[in-house]
Amino acid sequence: MRGWDGFVDLVLGGRCAGCARPGVTLCGRCRRLLTGPTPFRAWPDPPPPGLAPPTAAAPYAGELRNLIVAHKEHARYGLARPLGGLLTDAVRVALEGRGAAWLCPVPSLRATVRQRGHDPLRRITDSAVRSLRRQGIHVRRADALQVVGRPDDQAGLSAERRTANLEGAFRLRSRWAETLSGQPVLLVDDVITTGSTLREACRALESGGIEVLGCALLAATARRHPSGS
Repeated sequence: MRGWDGFVDLVLGGRCAGCARPGVTLCGRCRRLLTGPTPFRAWPDPPPPGLAPPTAAAPYAGELRNLIVAHKEHARYGLARPLGGLLTDAVRVALEGRGAAWLCPVPSLRATVRQRGHDPLRRITDSAVRSLRRQGIHVRRADALQVVGRPDDQAGLSAERRTANLEGAFRLRSRWAETLSGQPVLLVDDVITTGSTLREACRALESGGIEVLGCALLAATARRHPSGS
């Protein structure tokens, strides 16, 4: 993966994916930005009913937004580890002192994964799992959800239309129902906006008798404000 990032740097003239300064994929300044934020409770306004408490590592803005997009849409694979470190912080806070949990990434359509050439959220989640286990927190990834049907693109939709668009969008994979029963489970996603996607993912898990402790996110959109509640 480092070789691929080196090739991208060569082709694109070697610029930081966060701030576009000449150099490597992630400059020292942007790397430090990923280790500085304090995770916060990121309730959307209004919060959709049934959403488990969301914890975001940082606001979705500026260099962080650029890094998430570069990893997700432009295959800058080398960003998975530093973004995984950011997710690690959100998971640790969301766990509230618990020493173990299953991390369940919100799935993407298979066609979207094929188009991108990778599954960015799973890649970041795996990086966070490795980091957390090194810290003595026993976490594992649970690919417990699958996408049902083909929801429309959420971009530009109102909160109400997002909710309607995603109704019934996820289903619990039957083989995971027994494994996760009675176990601590956190949903994982990259960005929270209205909370519609995460709420529907919570519903799908809870319909199978699985309690969701909370949601861990890389970032929350700028119009969502950090809160201590």
